[in-house]
Amino acid sequence: MKGRIQIETISSIVLKDNPLGDPRRREIPVYLPPSYGTARGRRYPVLYYLPGFTGTSRGALNYNPWKENVAERFDRLIESGKAHEAILVIADGFTAYGGSQYLNSSATGLYEDFVVYEVVGYIDGKHATVRHHEGRAILGKSSGGFGALTLAMRHPEVFGHCVSHSGDMGFEASYGMDMYKFVTALGRYGGSPKRFVQEFLKSRTKEGFDFGAINLIAMAACYSPNDRSPLGFDLPCDPRTGELVPAVWKRWQALDPVHAAAKHAGALRRLKTLWFDAGTKDEFNLHLGARRFSDELKALKIRHTHEEHGFGHMDMNDRLDVSLPLLASRCRRVG
Repeated sequence: MKGRIQIETISSIVLKDNPLGDPRRREIPVYLPPSYGTARGRRYPVLYYLPGFTGTSRGALNYNPWKENVAERFDRLIESGKAHEAILVIADGFTAYGGSQYLNSSATGLYEDFVVYEVVGYIDGKHATVRHHEGRAILGKSSGGFGALTLAMRHPEVFGHCVSHSGDMGFEASYGMDMYKFVTALGRYGGSPKRFVQEFLKSRTKEGFDFGAINLIAMAACYSPNDRSPLGFDLPCDPRTGELVPAVWKRWQALDPVHAAAKHAGALRRLKTLWFDAGTKDEFNLHLGARRFSDELKALKIRHTHEEHGFGHMDMNDRLDVSLPLLASRCRRVG
């Protein structure tokens, strides 16, 4: 690499004593571009990257001789002249359930506050950054794409640009099948959600658990926390029949970008960049949610760019060759 990776460790205040006992100390990789530190007084835009569900900040840097990680990809784009220089920060929102959706939840912890205030504040305090919302971008894929959209629409004063690759939206299509998988998986645990969760958390390996069932538990912990529930959260469906629980599902829908857009229309209009895509072969039907989100934005007269491509959910990393240069260019205008 022409640039370099620096691993920062943040001892979070907001994640201290979190409900799942997850580490409060988080390793945050920071990619510093080739010219960093060579010109006195120069400040760099910052791109904040959010890994997807079950992803971690260090995992985003996994070495594979046949595949680029996100930092290697950005370094290549800069070296080839396809992207302007910027700092790339990889945040960490992993939990014992597999992810936080980068939200504050009484069932998982204050991960929205961790990213928006602690990570951004730490990076601005230590590195030569552009300390202005127009010089900051947030992006991610899948759950990270949901997190990028959600944090951008809630905090336009922090992030001026947003990219979502196959972000969670259109919850009916993306999570609907998980509910039935969850109910079926409960058969091995006497139909008890509590026993399922207990067995999952204590298991040293998670390979024997249905991914859809795990995903439903994780999303419930993020979208419908409830201190008074034995699980710490409410399920969106009946654990015996899979039927929707309307009151809980309404809470989930309020967080779906398709439905949340109207509430946050003013913030979305403030964004200098609102760009999202999805593949027409997406295994979780997220291309359908992206179409609905775009239609809602059009109805609200919110500027955005919506693209589709021919990949699925698992093989679309090359789309970062589009988004990283775009964001680095847009942020550079105030850099």
